[in-house]
Amino acid sequence: MPPHVEIISVGNELLIGKIVNTNSYWIAKRVTTLGMKVRRITTVGDDVEEISNAIQEALQRRPRFIITTGGLGPTFDDKTLEGLARGLGRGLRVHEQALKMIEEKYRKYVEEGKIREFDLTAPRLKMANLPEGAEPLPNPVGTAPGVMVRHEGTTIIALPGVPSEMKAIFEEFVAPLIREAAGNVEFYEASLYVVGVPESEVAPLIDQTMHDNPHVYIKSHPKGAEPVPRLELHFSTTAESPQVARQRVSRALIQLSELVQAKGGKVKPIQR
Repeated sequence: MPPHVEIISVGNELLIGKIVNTNSYWIAKRVTTLGMKVRRITTVGDDVEEISNAIQEALQRRPRFIITTGGLGPTFDDKTLEGLARGLGRGLRVHEQALKMIEEKYRKYVEEGKIREFDLTAPRLKMANLPEGAEPLPNPVGTAPGVMVRHEGTTIIALPGVPSEMKAIFEEFVAPLIREAAGNVEFYEASLYVVGVPESEVAPLIDQTMHDNPHVYIKSHPKGAEPVPRLELHFSTTAESPQVARQRVSRALIQLSELVQAKGGKVKPIQR
């Protein structure tokens, strides 16, 4: 199996429907555009055993990266690091560099007048308890550091659940790692809007086009029902250069457009 990525989202709020899981959506999109494939997205609650099990199950599939999001803060239900440590069979220890990052952030908050004083309370110290062998990733937006640990060929990266913090750490530290692991691979996508042909009649046309263009994946997304069916057809590929990727998708898009028009449908490329 080629190198791939798995995403694990942590939080009871995701499982009860209070919060939409936009973090997984964003990470999956960025990983894809960086040239790697996301094979699985898992969501678990704020439970050490559930997090541990999710980590162990993902490791069995030997992904190049496991990216978790959520559960790194100071409250009682932030259990990702404990679950990660248990899943790897490692202990938790106060990491001096992580502790220094946290102390510096809180001193800065005092200087800026955001808090009156800084005490290294147990909840704050909790954010510096990392699995043995892990290293902290600076958080340019918030307080809790990200965490990176390597295990038998897999790099596990734990990111905060606050979207702005997650994105900042990802762009600065995670994106370069994924780009390097992906090598000279470029992702390209395009969409075609189809009106007037039911999805059931477009399906064999997609099969034919994918057979003739084996490097292009085409997914249909219905946008309307009978009597005037509307579809968005999404084309995507990865290649060793943006020119090759664009050419592959263009050929497939032209072929499928002609097949749909032969069925009496109308087509319109969607600009991205």
